[in-house]
Amino acid sequence: MRPTDQAPDYPFLDYAELRLSPRLDEARRSGTLTRVRLPYAGEAWLATRYRDVRKVLTDPRFSRAAATGPDVPRQTAAPTVATTIMDVDRPEHSRLRRLVAVAFTERRIDGLRPYVREVADRLVDDLLRQGSPVDLTQGLALPLPMTVICRMLGVPLADRAEFRRWTESLAALRKVTAEEFREIVDAVDAYLRELIRQRREQPTDDLLSALVEARDAGSRLTERELLAFGATLLVNGFETVAGHIASSTYLLLTRPDLWATLRAEPERLPTVVEELLRFVPLSGGTGLGRVATEDVPFDGVTVRAGEAVFVSTISANRDEEAFPDADTFRLDRDPEPHLAFGWGPHRCLGARLATMELQEAIRVLLDRVPTLRLAVPPGSVSWKTGTVLRGPRELPVTW
Repeated sequence: MRPTDQAPDYPFLDYAELRLSPRLDEARRSGTLTRVRLPYAGEAWLATRYRDVRKVLTDPRFSRAAATGPDVPRQTAAPTVATTIMDVDRPEHSRLRRLVAVAFTERRIDGLRPYVREVADRLVDDLLRQGSPVDLTQGLALPLPMTVICRMLGVPLADRAEFRRWTESLAALRKVTAEEFREIVDAVDAYLRELIRQRREQPTDDLLSALVEARDAGSRLTERELLAFGATLLVNGFETVAGHIASSTYLLLTRPDLWATLRAEPERLPTVVEELLRFVPLSGGTGLGRVATEDVPFDGVTVRAGEAVFVSTISANRDEEAFPDADTFRLDRDPEPHLAFGWGPHRCLGARLATMELQEAIRVLLDRVPTLRLAVPPGSVSWKTGTVLRGPRELPVTW
């Protein structure tokens, strides 16, 4: 890696509410990749423009597996171990993705929509019974996706507080020690091993049982891969969606014109949700790094073989070249595909599910609480800080 004297520390944490770090905007306007310094193991390249981010995410010369080495720049004290679907390359990645993709087909997600709608309605019933003001983050944004992923995996709802604690620890941008990280991973592993033991003794129709069968009957998964799949789905299956529900609701409630338009024209909700996914910055960290397996040219720079590259999808989604008037939320936008779920072979498997959950969360609020509004001034809303995922820590609302 070529050291520099001017590489800024990354991730850029000088953001507020739904705004991006000014340093991300500056990097994007530079016209090419930027050098940054990660908390561990030195410097890397950072892609911030839409076309550069898509190139890194789709070009097979950038390897996820190679980024798991101990000397590769990274955010965490402990190096990543290449055991999850997010940390391997083709053809292994294609094999693993096929095994779980059947749970996220359009038909299956559409079939799950009535259940999601039922859960959302039940949660709003509880909020209405409590009376205003209430915290929408704890009352709807978190429990809706948490309940859904529990159902899909067959995880008892009674255990959700425990894996929420694990998720918050893993999402923290504070310097978690290698020992702390290992303790969390071991706890998740132990929990999943017990669930897997139960599924082997008494199979059900949930996704975890299907993965166990793929391991035991078809020998298509190793035991380590089985555990990694379960952990990935469990830990990542709700926190991101929860952040988007809370942040998107905040945006709509601070723009009464948007809320009124959706009330009058609810058929526009799917298009509005796509614009919310583009506009709302969900991440606050580095994302997943990649390592070049050979020299790859970009505008004005060349990433040399062995060098690490990180991408900022939230910056790419605010790129004026791809999205004119990109810093404005527009109901009439017909943009290029946004990168909220990544792109290429590692695009989020749960994208369709997350989109549907966001649609149903906003739908139930429009239908059941049409006079919903913030219970505090927008500037008084408490936001998460020092975490990989952004969003309101609390969202007080009234009606």
